[in-house]
Amino acid sequence: MALNAKSRFVIEILLVLLLAGLTGIFTLRSLTAGLRPLGNASPPISPIEPVPKPTSEPSPEPTPEPTPTPEPTPALRKRTELLTLVNPWHKMQEGYEPELRQVTWGYGDDDQFMDARAADAMIQMIADCVEAGNDPFVCSAYRDMTMQEYLFNNKIARLVYEEGVDPKDAPDIAATTVALPGTSEHQLGLAADIIDYNYPYLNEHQEEMPTQQWLMEHCWDYGFILRYPVEKSDITGIIYEPWHYRYVGVEAAQEIRDLGLTLEEYLEQYYEPIND
Repeated sequence: MALNAKSRFVIEILLVLLLAGLTGIFTLRSLTAGLRPLGNASPPISPIEPVPKPTSEPSPEPTPEPTPTPEPTPALRKRTELLTLVNPWHKMQEGYEPELRQVTWGYGDDDQFMDARAADAMIQMIADCVEAGNDPFVCSAYRDMTMQEYLFNNKIARLVYEEGVDPKDAPDIAATTVALPGTSEHQLGLAADIIDYNYPYLNEHQEEMPTQQWLMEHCWDYGFILRYPVEKSDITGIIYEPWHYRYVGVEAAQEIRDLGLTLEEYLEQYYEPIND
């Protein structure tokens, strides 16, 4: 249908208004896009700063224990003649002869003598042992070199002829029971073999006799020690002899008893070395 001029004009006006309206809407949105929202709109959220973890306080260092002041090492004591060491590794001084005093009576030719410094203690110990109801018998005390050589050679002969020991081995075996001449405490005059009169044998059964039990308990109080204790042969060089007593003086004897030492161990720990 053909439009007249008036109709076309109206349509053109409407199209212009429609175009202008769309253009205004587009412009308005562009202008308001960057504006901050009003009213209850939420503000922009700031980035959250990380909360630092609390720093734990360092544990206090434990107070170190104070280092104890070490005990000063006691000075080694000087050796005395009463503590002279004689054993398989230490020979006695050549030509040494003690001043002797008699310590037994009534034995005839077998009366015994000892170093004068040990004599009174031996006499008193034997008297007290008897008074306690025992029967001590001092079977050997001081021996000179001649006697010691005789006893040593006699032991070798008995080992060879009575026990069939090889003569080459006999001297070493003999030395474990009879000291090699020059290494016997009997030659010092400070040692004595004491047995129970009712058991006249030099063997380990002596320890079971009343006399020996009394002596083992009380000898220290008179200045004597049981010189060759049980299970100490590797130190003393001599077998266990529960009849051999050595005089060292009361103080040393009681200290040796309390420490549980042999004479060798005692001298090594508390006294100056031997000057060989």
